[in-house]
Amino acid sequence: MQTFETKSPTAWKKVLVILISLLAVAVLSIASFIAIPGEKTMFAGTRPANIGIQSGKLAACPSAANCVSSFSQDAEHKIEPLGYTSSQSEAMVKLQGAIESYGKTKIITATDNYLYAEFTSALMGFVDDVEFLVDDEAKVIHVRSASRLGESDMGVNRSRIEAIRNSIQSTLNLKFLTFRKPLSCKMRGFDIWLLLCNVDFSPPS
Repeated sequence: MQTFETKSPTAWKKVLVILISLLAVAVLSIASFIAIPGEKTMFAGTRPANIGIQSGKLAACPSAANCVSSFSQDAEHKIEPLGYTSSQSEAMVKLQGAIESYGKTKIITATDNYLYAEFTSALMGFVDDVEFLVDDEAKVIHVRSASRLGESDMGVNRSRIEAIRNSIQSTLNLKFLTFRKPLSCKMRGFDIWLLLCNVDFSPPS
């Protein structure tokens, strides 16, 4: 007859205690993060030492699939820089506005050509370090977005940069709305001034 070995009640109790302890730590960490905005959790990690401008560039991405950078050359980490056509100062203002529109985001450093911010996930409190470096001659803003923990970010960093790109572009596109001289639209003997008659949706020449 085939017999099955079962764990003793004591062994099961030890496993149960470990699981409960891990769950309690996670719950307390999440609860403190939600109750106290800005409070770091056990998943926040440590701020990297390679943050900042290094020889005119941003730090290279690690080998892990949890980082994107416009300075990278390999397909896994490479992302296009953000383009702009305005002045450098105006581009930085729009960039800062796009970043501040996110929840649980903290700008650590902001100069005329460099910005560093920490993005924190809503539930577990994971922190990503995101940097921007302006090249005004090329009219681009180089980017680097990296997670502090884990081997994969599931595409979060790339999605974030693309969302910021779309936000900045949407703001710039508002410049395309310019007003012509009012046009009088005749209707049933009345002069009606219509906004839609007076909006020029074409890009400025």
